[in-house]
Amino acid sequence: MAAADHQNLPLAVRMRPRTIDEIVGQQHLLAPGSPLRRLAEGSGAMSVFLWGPPGVGKTTIAAVVSHQTGRRFVEISAVTSGVKEVRAQLETAKRELARGTSTVLFVDEVHRFNKAQQDVLLPAVENRLVTLIAATTENPSFSVISPLLSRSLVLTLRPLTDDDLNQLIDRALADERGLGGRYELDDAARTAMLSMAGGDARRVLTYLEEAARSADAKQASTIDLETLEQSVDRAAVRYDANGDQHYDVISAFIKSVRGSDVDAALHWLARMIEAGEDPRFIARRLVISASEDIGMAAPGVLQTCVAAAQAVQLIGMPEARLNLAQATIAAATAPKSNAVIKAIDQAIADVRSGRIGDVPAQLRDAHYSSAGDYGHGVGYRYAHDYPHGVAAQQYLPDELVGKRYYQPTDHGNEVQISDRLEIIRQLLESGDDPDADA
Repeated sequence: MAAADHQNLPLAVRMRPRTIDEIVGQQHLLAPGSPLRRLAEGSGAMSVFLWGPPGVGKTTIAAVVSHQTGRRFVEISAVTSGVKEVRAQLETAKRELARGTSTVLFVDEVHRFNKAQQDVLLPAVENRLVTLIAATTENPSFSVISPLLSRSLVLTLRPLTDDDLNQLIDRALADERGLGGRYELDDAARTAMLSMAGGDARRVLTYLEEAARSADAKQASTIDLETLEQSVDRAAVRYDANGDQHYDVISAFIKSVRGSDVDAALHWLARMIEAGEDPRFIARRLVISASEDIGMAAPGVLQTCVAAAQAVQLIGMPEARLNLAQATIAAATAPKSNAVIKAIDQAIADVRSGRIGDVPAQLRDAHYSSAGDYGHGVGYRYAHDYPHGVAAQQYLPDELVGKRYYQPTDHGNEVQISDRLEIIRQLLESGDDPDADA
């Protein structure tokens, strides 16, 4: 390719690594003898699924493998290609193999192929007609047919860190394939660029390229924050993923959820998403809040938040913003109770202060032959043998008898729990004869 044509390519394309050692990030997959390195050396698995969020190097890895092993590189997208296109590429690969040239077939977004389309790939993988490298943002266990998956190796790619992206930026600024040392990037612009990129290498290089063009238009050699904001046509969110803003914004988010202000909660969620906050971090905080701030007042919210966390892992951003928003709305609009955290913290406080006591004899393990000789299990009342499924007997150690940790509120589902719990506690403390009705 002519030099002029090369410079017309997007910066992210020009800066793609040429060897496996130039790949940034994914060090857990690049150690000597690792499957990915062996694949690039031509001695690894013949079929690989690369699972990870957008912009972490899936296409790059496939291209590097092809280049280092001297094979043909063919890229198809599951979004635009059907069975006919796949079969045509496999026929071509078969002819090339007969001439002595192997093919790396890269299938992007393979999870979008239906079963029939994936079935077409199976003979080619089984007979090693091609080296299949398939990229997906969804868990292959759920999106890829079992026969194809069982003949393949799944490699999980991790989001790129700020250190990884900084390395890419520095390389693009200095390398002749990139900006050739013609620009300087100031600290404020760099920080904003990293925040907006959200761990996506392609995105950070696109921002850098557009900012360089804006600097050219102003006949400037320094890319500052104003230039960056103008070039990407958006305000760079003032948000330091490792500093005060990180903690302040997540604090405002959780407090808005706790305070039942759904609109404020969505604003802070949007701030974090636009700033490139790790969506897994947001999801984790929602899962915590579901028990800490809502608990048994609306127990289904925990399931919603856990499902959102799983969705973040399965589909990645930007689609997972919908799952995070749904969980946020469910949590913010739910009735609130902090009874769960108060209950467990009080119980832990008693244990830490030494109020532990012995296990009551009737509750001790009675499964070994001599247990009865020690009184273990003697007199134990099997709850299912009693009305209401409640057997009156001592469950707490002696020194904690009568202690009540869980105190339900009068919010949401805890109203019903409170009524039932009062009856249960009366039954437990009734001291009825074991043969009498509980």
